Amino acid sequence: MRHLRSPFRSLPPEVAVLTAVAFSVALGFGIVAPAIPLFAKDFGVTNFAASAVISVFALVRFVSAPVAGRMVNRLGERIVLAAGIGIVGISSLLAGLSGSYVQLLVLRGIGGFGSAMFTVSSFALLLRVVAPEQRGRATGTYQTGFLLGGIAGPAFGGPLTAWSLRAPFFVYAVTLLVAGTVATVFLARTSLRAHEVAAGSADRPPTPLGAALRSSAYRAAVVNNFAVGWGVVGVRSSLVPLFVVEGLRLGASWTGAGLVVSAVVQALALVPVGRVVDTRGRRPYLRAGAAIALLAAVTMALAGGAPQFLLAMALYGAGSALLGVSTSAVVGDVIHGRGGAPVAAFQMASDAGAFIGPLVAGALVDAASFEVAFLATAAVSVLAVATTVAMPETRGAAVALTGTTGSGSR
Repeated sequence: MRHLRSPFRSLPPEVAVLTAVAFSVALGFGIVAPAIPLFAKDFGVTNFAASAVISVFALVRFVSAPVAGRMVNRLGERIVLAAGIGIVGISSLLAGLSGSYVQLLVLRGIGGFGSAMFTVSSFALLLRVVAPEQRGRATGTYQTGFLLGGIAGPAFGGPLTAWSLRAPFFVYAVTLLVAGTVATVFLARTSLRAHEVAAGSADRPPTPLGAALRSSAYRAAVVNNFAVGWGVVGVRSSLVPLFVVEGLRLGASWTGAGLVVSAVVQALALVPVGRVVDTRGRRPYLRAGAAIALLAAVTMALAGGAPQFLLAMALYGAGSALLGVSTSAVVGDVIHGRGGAPVAAFQMASDAGAFIGPLVAGALVDAASFEVAFLATAAVSVLAVATTVAMPETRGAAVALTGTTGSGSR
């Protein structure tokens, strides 16, 4: 039965390893996330200071992404991946042993640096080991690992946090170190040269960021990833819980229901989307994802009750799946599977959106209304849709990165 085939079928085995590592990282983060602010408060600090422990991880991760990209080009993806997981694991273990708020804050910041190293190197390695016609399926499968881990983590993290505020940090550390060890041992046997020969990129040096930015397709991927960070990651996580309770006057349980609907739609769509992106092209599905994300924001702005809210959340899930796979495949096409700096910039775009979006949306709610905040999110999506109009199709194309060609293909 064709529809029951494993998503790993015909993909390099490294995809399964990286997906398992992604699941472990997201699972561990989901386990430790509920404990972080509570553990910080246990040191007698303010709510702002407790929130800073979460923010410092994201801030350090963002500012250190370019460094991680340069490390990938200089040291190779596997070394940076192993080191990044090790840094996050050891810093989490030590964070669980923190004797003061300052120690916890510093260790979470160190963990953010390790997270940037892992995120950039694992995605760069994924693009390097798969053939061009496999990039959609590979990224869809890889992102499914992150998503499922993120769903499962809080289910374990809540009860574990209730038992001990330190225990989640230790579980996270053990999960990471085991996954990192397995991945390091397996990936050490990987012949990158063989994969590069198969993909036709054996003689290509890593693509510089400036060269990638000359491609309109890459620029479209970056802008759309920023929009995903703004609306799907940032605003959805920060504003939706408040909107449900204060705007729609529904119980807090509806927030959970909406997040479940969004996650289920995204999880069901990722692998099939990866398949069609590989067989039918990147551009139509990137455009569709951008349009659906725009529709989701407008639907949320106009929502007056639970049915419209759930519809908007389902649209967010579908748009996220389409954009996550198609933009990643476009980046892989443009850099021909090689280039730490363009991968880092692509990841930074999402992180920047996730940081800026909630701040702007929150200010707009205070100054105007929830509707205005969601319409502002829709405006960001309009910009993202506009970047897809002139972009070329990159699947199977010889993407031009030099000279005066601005279209991104020849």
